Amino acid sequence: MIAQAEFDRYATQYDEALEQGISISGESKDYFARGRISWLSAQVSECNAKIRSVLDYGCGTGTATPHLIDLLQVASVTGTDISPESIRVAATTHQNEPRARFFQIDQFQPNGQIDLAYCNGVFHHIPLSERAGAVNYVYESLRPGGLFSFWENNPWNPATRYVMRQCPFDRDAQTLTPREARALLKGAGFEVLRTDYLFIFPKLLRMFRGLEQHVANLPLGTQYQVLCRKP
Repeated sequence: MIAQAEFDRYATQYDEALEQGISISGESKDYFARGRISWLSAQVSECNAKIRSVLDYGCGTGTATPHLIDLLQVASVTGTDISPESIRVAATTHQNEPRARFFQIDQFQPNGQIDLAYCNGVFHHIPLSERAGAVNYVYESLRPGGLFSFWENNPWNPATRYVMRQCPFDRDAQTLTPREARALLKGAGFEVLRTDYLFIFPKLLRMFRGLEQHVANLPLGTQYQVLCRKP
């Protein structure tokens, strides 16, 4: 597992390392960040959920922040992360965005008032013994009826495994299968609403991307989302 100090070291080089890893897709990190949140936005609309506040759990350097604000039209985004250096970079990068604020995880106390929690590619870095506690942190942050958009890398996809081997901060990560993710979330008390798989085709085959929405229930994509709700 990658340690906090290592994430601090990668904070200023994170984008470069990530772009190196996903270069096989022909797309940038923003393509995937916007794609995830665009997909989530459609699901939020289907649920008729009113989302004004978002918790970005494991926000890193704040890549998702502008997309959460733009696509979900929320009033506030609270980013939390274990890495002080990542939080510093995120706060500096988004210092002119009054709707965004960033905290180290132990500096933000869950208050049961957040409408939506978002998390991408974080849990494969969390030690197995600490994952239940991390899910509980998110659960306690949400209001009753609040949603949790849990995104992870799909270990059943060969391209996913290749990309993770190329990223220095992902090489030793312990992935979660969708079944394991759902069990983890249910164990914390969440009601699982759906599981979707995204990002099947690289840029070279982008003419086929229109098909992805029709096969999102099949475990083909490089990432998956488990959307769940706090009762």
